[in-house]
Amino acid sequence: MVKAAERAKNPARSSVWLENRAARSGGGPAGLDRDRIVAASIRMLDEEGLAKLSMRKLATELGVTAMSLYWYVDTKDDIIEYAVDTVYGEVDLEAVDAAGDWRERIRVLALEYRRMLVRHAWMSPSAGQYLNIGPHAIAVGSKIHEAIRDTGLSLDRQPSAMSAVFQFVYGYGTIESQFGRRAAEAGMSQDEFYVDAIKGFREDPEFQGRVEGMKEILDERASHGSVSAVWDRDFAYALDVLVAGIEVMVAREAEEARGTEK
Repeated sequence: MVKAAERAKNPARSSVWLENRAARSGGGPAGLDRDRIVAASIRMLDEEGLAKLSMRKLATELGVTAMSLYWYVDTKDDIIEYAVDTVYGEVDLEAVDAAGDWRERIRVLALEYRRMLVRHAWMSPSAGQYLNIGPHAIAVGSKIHEAIRDTGLSLDRQPSAMSAVFQFVYGYGTIESQFGRRAAEAGMSQDEFYVDAIKGFREDPEFQGRVEGMKEILDERASHGSVSAVWDRDFAYALDVLVAGIEVMVAREAEEARGTEK
């Protein structure tokens, strides 16, 4: 069993994917395996969030003792790391391959990644805690690398372009998922929560002066009928801006290369 203290000695290598886990002697509880444990943990994380996941509650959900889980995992961190990689597997890589040129592949990857983050509000903070080197995460990362490589940007510029697009998606999906979580916790739809929050903001005497300069943009956003429509519209346009920016930088590099040849 990998102890937490042992992991703390070398945090840069703290990943379930980098550890050679010793096989347990004997056999584990009948009907229990790692896939079932991870599937149950994802259900619990989706319903209750990271803070409420525990080995004891997970064991109760599975109808086994807490000690039974240790046949398959060493720590709660292991379970979360397996869960993170499992939901990376929800990204439709076949749709990415079918998308065509690099622009469309980036758009499909970005949309799939955003949807995954929104489905699983616990994913954003978890992805920031672990190395994300499981098989599904690497498969997604490889498709991102391929799409950015095919832009034609020079090798030293590709990581920056990758960050511009997919850090944006990570941030956008995080905010969207947390907004949905807050609305659900309040027992409201996203539309109801948004209208209620904006109404309170605009009617508060302390904020009325500050809101005056934002009136036009607030009215514009409220004119679209639903929060989900605004999420989709803003995401699509922001992604178009990023793709157009990459095209500009590719053209600039080509122009600079022609200039050095003269």
